[in-house]
Amino acid sequence: MTLDRILQSQGFGTRRYCGDLIAAGLVEVNGELCEDPRANFEVDGLRLTVDGEEWLACTKAYLMLNKPTGYECSQRPRHHPSVYTLLPVPLRLREVQAVGRLDHDTTGLLLLTDDGQFIHAQTSPKKMVPKVYEVTTAEPVTEAQVEALRTGVQLDDEPAPLAADACEATGERSLRLTLLQGKYHQVKRMVAAAGNHVEALHRSAIGGLALDPSLAPGEWRWLTAEDLAALRPA
Repeated sequence: MTLDRILQSQGFGTRRYCGDLIAAGLVEVNGELCEDPRANFEVDGLRLTVDGEEWLACTKAYLMLNKPTGYECSQRPRHHPSVYTLLPVPLRLREVQAVGRLDHDTTGLLLLTDDGQFIHAQTSPKKMVPKVYEVTTAEPVTEAQVEALRTGVQLDDEPAPLAADACEATGERSLRLTLLQGKYHQVKRMVAAAGNHVEALHRSAIGGLALDPSLAPGEWRWLTAEDLAALRPA
């Protein structure tokens, strides 16, 4: 692909604008200055520097974000800032989307991509992708509550009880809950139905991929090939 089209595909602007950046000597490719907009390169793995900003080119973008509290997973938030404001402009312009949503007061692992097939594979109920949540509760956790969450609790708008794929107490007022569904406010509603109340909620893993502990709240990074492999069904 020509360099001007590569920059355009990465979200740096129109093809003409990207061509102007290149011709002005503001683009390096793998550490070397390139002033030819028509120069051809393979996209994936190409290391760019655009007007001083380093960028890893990719045909499809796959990211993990450590979502902080107080952000909505919406392009048009109502009451809190959008989680997309935590991303650099090129990723926002290429319209990456959250893979599922977290409530504004829920923190932790959020995947984002511009690959529609990937989003479907991770969010379709038929795929049954496990998601692990660390739950802080208002009251001490009892064995009866853990057992209820394991065997199933009845929610008002559900025809049958919903059960966690796994549940364990991790402290006096904390649980680790694994779900295969992704229903509205499911963790909060299930814990309430079991006789407790969620004070804080953090998603720590999706499938076989855990949140990178080096990411501070609000930080993101590209998913590696190993990360993507961990998200594929066994």
